Amino acid sequence: MTLHITLAPLLALIAGILILVVPKLLRYIVAIYLIVVGVAGLLNLNL
Repeated sequence: MTLHITLAPLLALIAGILILVVPKLLRYIVAIYLIVVGVAGLLNLNL
């Protein structure tokens, strides 16, 4: 049995946990996530 984990759900899980632990990080986590997804979209990368 092989487990394949893509990057986007893993990032979302980590971001969600960080937001629960430190709510003040919300704006930075959202900004970084949007930048990563945007760059990946421009470079045609599948996260």
